[in-house]
Amino acid sequence: MATLQLTQVYLDPNQKAALSKKAKAAKIGVSEVIRDAVDAYLAGITVDELRLLDSASKQAAAELDAMAQQLKATNAKLDNAFRTIAAMQVKAAA
Repeated sequence: MATLQLTQVYLDPNQKAALSKKAKAAKIGVSEVIRDAVDAYLAGITVDELRLLDSASKQAAAELDAMAQQLKATNAKLDNAFRTIAAMQVKAAA
C-alpha cells in the first residue's frame, strides 16, 4: 500500500456513527471506508448512481427471492407428481 497521509475531516455525530457501523460490519477501519468513498468519488461515481444501483440491487434481490419461492413450489408439485406416478407403477405391476 502507498504511504498514507493524515487528513483531518470533521463529521457530524450521525455521519461518524454511520461510518463506524459500516466499518464494523465490513470488519475494516473507518479510514478505509472513507478512502473507498473518496476513490468512488474520484472515479466519477455519483450519489445518484449509487442510489440507482442500490435500488436496482434491492429490486433484483426481491425478484430472485420470488423466483426461488416459485421454484420451491414447482419442485413440490413435481415431487408429488413423481410420487403419484411411482405409486401407479407399483399398483399396475401388482
